Amino acid sequence: MILRRLLLTFGLLMIPFNVRCQQAPVQNPQAVALAAQAMAALTGTTQVNDITLNGTATRTAGSDVETGTVVLEALGGPYSRMDLTLSTGTRHEVRNLSSNSAAQGYWIGPDSSSHPFSQHNCVTDAAWFAPVLSVLSQLSNPNLVVSYVGQETKAGVAVQHLHFAIQSSSPDPTGILQGLSAEDVYLNASTLLPVALTFNAHPDNDATTNLAVEIDYGSYQSVSGVLVPFQIQKLINNSVVLNLIVNSAAINQGLTPADFS
Repeated sequence: MILRRLLLTFGLLMIPFNVRCQQAPVQNPQAVALAAQAMAALTGTTQVNDITLNGTATRTAGSDVETGTVVLEALGGPYSRMDLTLSTGTRHEVRNLSSNSAAQGYWIGPDSSSHPFSQHNCVTDAAWFAPVLSVLSQLSNPNLVVSYVGQETKAGVAVQHLHFAIQSSSPDPTGILQGLSAEDVYLNASTLLPVALTFNAHPDNDATTNLAVEIDYGSYQSVSGVLVPFQIQKLINNSVVLNLIVNSAAINQGLTPADFS
């Protein structure tokens, strides 16, 4: 059963992103309005094509804690790169598009060996560290379903909770693509700046087991008219695995897809 679902997942993900769906989903007007207002709060009148962040990083894996520096780059929605230089070596994570526009990626550890990301782990935001290039910026995608969940409290802050997912018109009886692409954004109810982004990752060999991922944003600063979080945390199953402190940020530096090859 798992094998059959994985084969279905692979087939769906290999379809180019812009042709997976032919029917436009019904959008929730309140959710769309809040997402658009959040983008306006982040960007003002600036069109953001790419972003580069430089800072320090603490990476935690069980009892191992490493510290060092980090460079984060993102271009549009599908391209991202994280270069970590840590006390025990380097680690690189890259997300990009294949020749037929399917989302893909790979990571390289201290042994310098390249490892591909599983297709089912390449459906959610590549630019998870940059709210301005996150799913919030993809409202023009006709395949994106945006739902309003309601007002809640997140980390002691009143937030507006939005849910995003890709809806496929291809045969998908289990709804697995919609599940794999699901993301939740929590907007500060006063400023509408993103407080957190959540989605599920999965073991490489099992798209049906969920690993809860949460990205927390804080200490927003204005950079070239764009609000950028200078404090970013990544949690997996409620445990902090990355703590990033941004020292400098640059907007629209002319990055190209070749920078993510």
